[in-house]
Amino acid sequence: MKNSILFILHLPPPIHGASMVGKYIQESKLINSSFDCYYINLATAGDLSDIGQFSLKKILKYAFLLKQIVHLVKSVHPDLVYITPNARGKAFYKDFIVAQILKGLGCKVLAHYHNKGVSNCQKKWLDNLLYIHFFKNLKVILLAEALYRDIAKYVKREDVYVCPNGIPELLKEEWRIRKNNKIPHLLFLSNLLISKGVWTLLDACYILKEKGYTFVCHFVGGETVEIDAVQFADEVEKRGLNNIVIYAGRKIGEEKEDFFCQADIFVFPTYYYNECFPLVILEAMAHKLPIISTDEGGILDIVRDGLEGLICEKKNPVSLADCIAKLLDDVELRATLGDAGYKKFYSEFTQQHFEHRITEILSQNLSLI
Repeated sequence: MKNSILFILHLPPPIHGASMVGKYIQESKLINSSFDCYYINLATAGDLSDIGQFSLKKILKYAFLLKQIVHLVKSVHPDLVYITPNARGKAFYKDFIVAQILKGLGCKVLAHYHNKGVSNCQKKWLDNLLYIHFFKNLKVILLAEALYRDIAKYVKREDVYVCPNGIPELLKEEWRIRKNNKIPHLLFLSNLLISKGVWTLLDACYILKEKGYTFVCHFVGGETVEIDAVQFADEVEKRGLNNIVIYAGRKIGEEKEDFFCQADIFVFPTYYYNECFPLVILEAMAHKLPIISTDEGGILDIVRDGLEGLICEKKNPVSLADCIAKLLDDVELRATLGDAGYKKFYSEFTQQHFEHRITEILSQNLSLI
């Protein structure tokens, strides 16, 4: 007889890293054949702009969510409950209640973190008190070893599993041919947030232009309350980059794949507070692109400086420009880093690898019952 697991996780919409991984779990043949699985969508936001916003509709959805959880736990009596909680802020308070209800119902709980921020809030007396109760008798999955310091105050290392994300194998045979653009193409792919390094990259492009480099830089991603298309265009014009920087808007599916296939270098100078294990970097590696990024979150567990890409200083356009220039100057280095990233992706970061890792972790937790 199979063990039963209740998955309380984020599912799209909205589309972000945690919800996409939730979708991979829900659709996994391996996981669903290994256990009796039940799923509840933890998300109360309808789209990215709704995340973190307060509304009566979200309160009602949350109340229904709690009722649904209690009903399913009492009817199924799962051997394990898997949750994907938030680490800080109002979202954490919401997930804290979920976890305490589950513990009160006698459930064994396994928390899988796709975000961070506990260490930034632990000095607040209320948050500290809640974290103590939240992490008590809790096993935790992290995306990278580097992220353990975020929860080290509350969780022993032996109670932590490390499970890197994985994505489907995207690269088609015809896309494996090395590109030969006359003008190198840089690609930034993320929503337009300041902390994703948007202005840093624009400043780096300006530096490179002044040094005489020839290139094109595509920005692909949705507008946000921080940066919309008009504001972005204004900043491009201020730097005299109109013929160099192109904003393509949000792209999905084949349209997004086209930009990966056209690119020579993937640039992601993030310092986003919640950055842990960006799936977009895995996508770029799957397309044989050399990566330029930062040491934010668990990125160094994906990209090693000088091996799969280059690591620049956060918020430093000069450092970023130096990294880009190094790759613009050396076609062979671009190919070497891109090939190394491609090999690392296929050996560690495919969806198949992720499904086997998470299945093993779930089985280990069930064996402890």
